[in-house]
Amino acid sequence: MSEHPPQRWAEQLSTGLAVVDAQLRVQWINPALAEWLGLGLRHAQGQPLMGLLQDAGVAEQAARSLVEQRSVQCRGVMVPGGQGSARVDVSLQPIDSGNLLVEVHVLAEATSTVSPLSATLRGFAHEVKNPLAGLRGAAQLLQRRLDDPHMQALAGMVIAEADRLAALANRLLHHDGAPRLGAVNLHLLLERLSELIEAEPSPPRIRHDYDPSLPDVHGDADRLQQVMLNLVRNAIEAGAKTLTLRSRVEHGVRLGERMFRSALRLDVIDDGPGVAVNVRDTLFEPLVSGRVDGTGLGLALSREIAHEHGGELRYASRPGETVFSLYLPLPPRAGVAAPTGRLHG
Repeated sequence: MSEHPPQRWAEQLSTGLAVVDAQLRVQWINPALAEWLGLGLRHAQGQPLMGLLQDAGVAEQAARSLVEQRSVQCRGVMVPGGQGSARVDVSLQPIDSGNLLVEVHVLAEATSTVSPLSATLRGFAHEVKNPLAGLRGAAQLLQRRLDDPHMQALAGMVIAEADRLAALANRLLHHDGAPRLGAVNLHLLLERLSELIEAEPSPPRIRHDYDPSLPDVHGDADRLQQVMLNLVRNAIEAGAKTLTLRSRVEHGVRLGERMFRSALRLDVIDDGPGVAVNVRDTLFEPLVSGRVDGTGLGLALSREIAHEHGGELRYASRPGETVFSLYLPLPPRAGVAAPTGRLHG
């Protein structure tokens, strides 16, 4: 195809190259990029650019490059590859017939998303696997022996949570903590979280304030649920009596060094005493906690997961109202999801 780079030399380059069409779907890819992404050449063809690089900002810049017919550089983008995530520079260049040439340059100085925090958590992950197995086995025995359907459902919830935490531990131990990305309905995630909290002996009152038009996001469902669970647990342990789970779309959001046309925001709002003044500047650092018995790992891990998804974790606090907000970038022209979950429950 004449609009593609000359394959005789392009296929020999160590630089990753691809050509996408006006719909941002891959029409051609060279072996270097396919191998680095851990994809077969045939499997990569036809994929959307978002699915290939898994970065909403690159997809948005690619669409802009095509519309404005000018070259665009995206620097320091974190992309999951076949051997682990790496930071890359992405060059976008309009070419003939309305197509776009994509060049991916891997930056050697940052080849993995495994942070020091994740490394220290590996020991913790190893230690919790055996207790989780015992917990799961006990819940299975209860589920078989109980006649009450409600109690059986509670036992099933324990089994599901044990499985989810065991999967997270396995990923930390054996897969360098690489996220497993897919479409995530965040309202279903929040509903699952509500069920977990409401099953506790003295749960707080939970309100739901959802935007029903929210689209799915591209992320790791287990990790995102862990973020929200950490935030809710912190609020309860701080003495909150009422929690509000809120979802919104926010426009013109800066996440890190990049601006996004729109981002999804999940809020956990509590009526507790607020964040202590002496930890406000270091709250997201490892081993920093506002409670005497706190470990200081929950918020640090939550921020790391937010960064893995290209997002951020922020908070605002005063006595009687503390808001922790998870921001996740939305891809351009994100679809609108069907109404899901409860409104103002």
